[in-house]
Amino acid sequence: IKNDFSVEDKDAGFVATDFRQNGFHISFKINGQDFEMNILGRHNMENALAATAAASLAGVSLADAAAALKNYEGIYRRTQVLGQKNGVWVVDDFAHNPVKCAAAIKACQPVSNKVVAWFQPHGYTPTKFLRKEFVHEIANALRGQDEIWMSEIFYAGGTAVKDISALDLINDIKALGKNAYFVEDRNKFLSEARAHLVTGTTLLLMGARDPSLEQFGKDIYSQL
Repeated sequence: IKNDFSVEDKDAGFVATDFRQNGFHISFKINGQDFEMNILGRHNMENALAATAAASLAGVSLADAAAALKNYEGIYRRTQVLGQKNGVWVVDDFAHNPVKCAAAIKACQPVSNKVVAWFQPHGYTPTKFLRKEFVHEIANALRGQDEIWMSEIFYAGGTAVKDISALDLINDIKALGKNAYFVEDRNKFLSEARAHLVTGTTLLLMGARDPSLEQFGKDIYSQL
């Protein structure tokens, strides 16, 4: 068997197919073997495919890999489900670049009819450099009923030219006809967004590099 893996090339040594997501549960096949995982998103199928291919080279059978992954609990702050409160699911994610933000949003969509995503970009230079990609990926990921909220860019100190704001990204996304909102102070996010968090919504919190985000997610959940 070849050592490569793919979700597109059917001639690869390990091929993942038949992806399904039902709530917080995904299922798929690798070379015909059924896999089930209590985790979100197509990207996690791709991660499991890579891990299974590597394990196979070490002598682990597909059946054993499937059994192990069925008990996999996920990685901290990677589409981590904090819980459900007042009809709203809260998910915390380390997503911080355009593709990962889009993947996190898409992973939450099968869970509920509406996703309200909040994102805190980090670094003025990276945000400026990735501005077009952020706008493109996030706008394309949002359904008509979904929303993206952003608070101001996280500043870790040092020398930085503060010539871009998260508001610039929000205005770009809004110009594409999407529901986009800016709340400069993240501590005011919940009070401003509360009316948007109707029953059946998933609230997705995204951001990285800021060690206080872990507690921020817990605070949002407790105050919901």
